[in-house]
Amino acid sequence: MPAIVRAQSKTTLKFIPQSDLAVTDPVWTTADVTRNFGFMVYDTLYGLDTQYAAQPQMVAGHTVSSDMLQWDLTLRDGLTFHDGTPVLGRDAVASIQRWGKRDGFGGVLMANTAELSAPSDKTIRFKLKSSFPLLPEALATPTSMCCIVPERLAMTDPSAQMPDVVGSGPFRFLPAERISGSRIVCTKFAEYVPRQEGTSFTAGGKPVYFDRVEWSVQPDPATASAAMSAGEFDWWENPDLDLVPSLKKDKSLTVVVKDPAGEIGCMRFNALYPPFDNPAICRLVVSAVNQQSFMEAVAGSVPELIKTGIGLFAPGSPFATTAGIDMMKGTVDPTTLKSALIAAGYKGEPVIVLAASNFPAINAIAEVGADLLKKMGFNVDCQALDWGTVVQRRAVRTPPDKGGWNIFFTFLGGTGNILPAADIAIRANGEKAWFGWPDHPKQQAMLQQWFSAADVAAQKRTIEELQADFFQNPSFAPLGMYSVPTAFKNTITGIPDGFPLFYGARKND
Repeated sequence: MPAIVRAQSKTTLKFIPQSDLAVTDPVWTTADVTRNFGFMVYDTLYGLDTQYAAQPQMVAGHTVSSDMLQWDLTLRDGLTFHDGTPVLGRDAVASIQRWGKRDGFGGVLMANTAELSAPSDKTIRFKLKSSFPLLPEALATPTSMCCIVPERLAMTDPSAQMPDVVGSGPFRFLPAERISGSRIVCTKFAEYVPRQEGTSFTAGGKPVYFDRVEWSVQPDPATASAAMSAGEFDWWENPDLDLVPSLKKDKSLTVVVKDPAGEIGCMRFNALYPPFDNPAICRLVVSAVNQQSFMEAVAGSVPELIKTGIGLFAPGSPFATTAGIDMMKGTVDPTTLKSALIAAGYKGEPVIVLAASNFPAINAIAEVGADLLKKMGFNVDCQALDWGTVVQRRAVRTPPDKGGWNIFFTFLGGTGNILPAADIAIRANGEKAWFGWPDHPKQQAMLQQWFSAADVAAQKRTIEELQADFFQNPSFAPLGMYSVPTAFKNTITGIPDGFPLFYGARKND
């Protein structure tokens, strides 16, 4: 029996995710937990390396016509879906079309595409209206991944979730073993053929060294911490930051920051309904934000992880700028705030705030935010829900008193904190925008200018102008940033840098 237990421990990775997996469709939602799951079971035509450059992934390569208006992408050999069928060009075309109706970067690409077709089983052809050199980067975006699925699933209405999970990625989902709110299981997909290059973020070879990966949702951080110390789990994605100091003292564990993009706190406004259809009210809320107080609520026990003075992008990244940030003064005088709120046009409407009670970091900023809103004079209805319910409800467009919402809190992470093309929160194109649906034509036009800018210097100037206008017409309040540590057994090696990725990881007992 001991030998059997040891063998199983080597072939099974036991993981504690940030939350339950409420949605399995990474095109339908941008939730990080779904993205993490997506990169297990799905694959993309291109991947991003650690320098955020696009590299061929499912494609063997591509050719571009001399006028840059036709791209022919060739699928590499050996690509197979989990249902045993081969990956064909028409599957990729249908998948791209569905993704392009949901993702901002994909929408830009598809708006610039005159024709998308599959001339053969191995070929995907883009005929463009004008040159679009960022085509590989668009297809590699991880925030709302362009996952390739069988044509029958890709025909699912983009506003609905795909009914089945069938990808061609390195792991295969086992729906029969799923326990809602508790357990998600994936197994190694034996037919997956990794690329020969080394693993680099979402690009390169994706070798799998575990037969099974079991996600076990642990709502209580103290229980999760004790289980990690007892060796019951191998990897804890997001340890409660109050517990990080004690976890670091455990010699059997490694506690380290793997994702340089960090997490930017976000108080997202619903622009469809009062009061946050009024830019003056949104601007007043943002001006009252003290980023330090929000981040201390999240990471006060590890202050070295906190960064403030945050705009739209992570400090030190190519497009980070301080433009407009000085309007966040952190005003806290209740009398001043209440008077300013009435002057801005607030009429006492109830403000429904969605808080994720089972997600400690999000719950912390939601509590600080709800308190700030009350001090400002808002009629706050703070609803404590599990994160899965928040993910579902934030997609609802009905009025707040009919099952909708006014504000939800989250964290913006991954490449969206580095690259404007991947930043879902800055899109301001109305019904095509991220949840909250802001409609600011000037900001959207500046974002389009970024895509067509002649060089990096021009791109940076455009983002400075965009951020300055953003703080005058904000669609969310940036609440500061913290770097996210992860904890795993010392015997686990090979975990790629970035958000949780399960290929490349192995156990060395």
